[in-house]
Amino acid sequence: MERLDGGSAVPERLRGGIVALGNFDGFHLGHQAVVGRAVERARAEGRTALVATFDPHPVRFFKPDVPPFRLTTLDQRQRLFAAAGADAMLVFRFDAELAAVTAEEFVSDRLVARIGAAGVTTGEDFTFGKGRGGNVEVLKRLGAEHGLSVDAVCPVEEDGEAVSSSRIREALQAGDCETAARLLTRHFAIEGVVEHGDKRGRTIGYPTANIALGNYLRPRFGIYAVRGRLPDGRVLQGAANLGVRPTFEPAKELLEPYFFDFDGDLYGQVIEVELVSFIRDEQRFDGIDALKAQMDRDCAEARRRLG
Repeated sequence: MERLDGGSAVPERLRGGIVALGNFDGFHLGHQAVVGRAVERARAEGRTALVATFDPHPVRFFKPDVPPFRLTTLDQRQRLFAAAGADAMLVFRFDAELAAVTAEEFVSDRLVARIGAAGVTTGEDFTFGKGRGGNVEVLKRLGAEHGLSVDAVCPVEEDGEAVSSSRIREALQAGDCETAARLLTRHFAIEGVVEHGDKRGRTIGYPTANIALGNYLRPRFGIYAVRGRLPDGRVLQGAANLGVRPTFEPAKELLEPYFFDFDGDLYGQVIEVELVSFIRDEQRFDGIDALKAQMDRDCAEARRRLG
């Protein structure tokens, strides 16, 4: 699957396609419905299906000091879009230049001239353009002027409430992995490069693969049952500490999975760790023996939940 710059002209072989337009952070049930409509239309009409997303998230541009909130990286989204049947991902870089583009300019220049889109699908609540001057009704009006068909997809509801990234973030911050997984249709996963740490875990029989949290949302700090996906496709089960390791100094935000029955070198590799089930909150221990005894119990509980 190709990743394209949304600010540049799309290759001729991908022009005339149907574009799913949104941010799609998380790619939850509602986002899947929008992309699914684009893919369905593209296949029916013999066109290509493209998914357009924004990076960084517009909120990050306008409010740079807000705490981390992302649910997916661009690499994760690209894999999810490909699995949904899209032919390419368009990444609009959200900067001062794009923020100044009016709704009319976004349609005429970006969607029509540069992308050559024949149609667009989006959610009913989508807004775009300078000062959020565009919405679905504006998009339909401008689309009609430029020969661009527009489909607006209704929100998807779960338990009588619309599925949203905000609901998923709230669930994760409460340690409710099950609700988040139901809305995402998969477990929330953090992907990153395994870093060298202080290797304390190795000395007590629990070597961990340390991953920085970066721009990801901070779920509830604590111990989780996890699954890790390695670059070679292997899936490992384990237990992980997500947080600041209060027993040790200095405090540092990390995801530290320990994989059961695994003996290998993961340093420098990119792995993805799924948070399957929250076990308990982080806590400070008076000594290594107390910490190790609790880790024994945590791993036994993680095995039980993953089993």
